Amino acid sequence: MDLPWGEERTKQFVTNVGLITSNGPNGYDIMSAEWTHHISYNPGLIAVCINRTDATHENIEKTKEFGVNLCASDQNVLSSIAGGYHGKDVDKIAALKELGYKFFKAKKIDVMMVEGAAMNAECKLFKQIELGDHTTFVGEVVELYPVGKEPIVYHAGKYWKLGDKISKPLQEELDKIKEVVEKYKKK
Repeated sequence: MDLPWGEERTKQFVTNVGLITSNGPNGYDIMSAEWTHHISYNPGLIAVCINRTDATHENIEKTKEFGVNLCASDQNVLSSIAGGYHGKDVDKIAALKELGYKFFKAKKIDVMMVEGAAMNAECKLFKQIELGDHTTFVGEVVELYPVGKEPIVYHAGKYWKLGDKISKPLQEELDKIKEVVEKYKKK
């Protein structure tokens, strides 16, 4: 069964927005990638899922490196431009610079990084996996920058800011839960 883009049931996922930067046959590029995930602490791994027709896909395959910049809550326009145009047709970084967005050169790889992002990580390709209509590129983090602003949240085709913090259960409730769970431990 397919899970079509834009279908109401598939809009129930909540994700961040990765601004994936690359360089290669299509020049310096940036794209928005909703499927950007931290998947390992040791080694530090981040996975990004990229459509095979995207300029970023071709750039990463050629250079084996990419930047992950988590979109900050005040970068909704930047994200819309990065995701709304194709890097084979438009120099999105030049257009974004003209609109006032700033970039800086990565330290250990040859890509531009997004200034003011919620988080910036330079990645070297660790593994490439073909999955459905996308390729999952797993990058090992080789440089990580200090945390910036609050990340943007993507849900139901719209951008959101993080809302109220929901508390974890109080210790008294956790103790009761532990007591109940202990009764049902498998032997």
